[in-house]
Amino acid sequence: MYFPKKSYKVRVVKEDFAVKENNVPAGLPAHETVYRALRELILFGELTPGSAVTIQGLVDTLGAGMTPVREAIRRLTAEGALVFQGNRRVCVPVLTQANLDELAYARAAIERQLVYLAAKNITVADIAILRSIDTALDQSIARGDVGAYLRRNYEFHKTLYDVAKAPILAHLADGLWLRFGPSLRVICGRLGTQSLVDQHKQAIQAMIANNPTAAADAMAADVGQGIDQVTQALKQK
Repeated sequence: MYFPKKSYKVRVVKEDFAVKENNVPAGLPAHETVYRALRELILFGELTPGSAVTIQGLVDTLGAGMTPVREAIRRLTAEGALVFQGNRRVCVPVLTQANLDELAYARAAIERQLVYLAAKNITVADIAILRSIDTALDQSIARGDVGAYLRRNYEFHKTLYDVAKAPILAHLADGLWLRFGPSLRVICGRLGTQSLVDQHKQAIQAMIANNPTAAADAMAADVGQGIDQVTQALKQK
């Protein structure tokens, strides 16, 4: 996918970042806190694909020291979520059509199995949590809040991964989200939330009906819809 390349220094001050909603637990070592915070900036598209960010800009944004920021960058580069640009700059990779084809295959296959396993383990309490998240997601769409939509959407999927109790598959799925999330944010920002659709309610109903296969099919289709949106946007450029 092509996005105009530019280079900029992140200017979000520490106080602004601190009030943003995030899922980074308190009490972690500094290097882990910084890694998770930077990971969320990437996952939810706060860093635009192809736009270079200075390392010092990330230090300022995260309110952290240079050493933990460099360590976080090293880890995220190894995961394929960042690439070095030279001159102390990094950027989120830009997806190509070939990348999207790979993501479509990998995400659908892994998601299908995770949701199948989750449906076998699901409890009444889990269903209530999923419904609550999906309601919040619908409200985000109605408000046109892309950032909240992306967080609730990820939370819905992540809840299913946790219920599946398949840590290896969940780790793989999470890594694929990190590759896809930034581009989804760009497309959602361009098209707006009203065009967003999902298969969450179908998956929930299938789990209530004790039909793991139907639940797995619904969430695999859900993943496919998101990738199709990005693919169609690429073709229209």
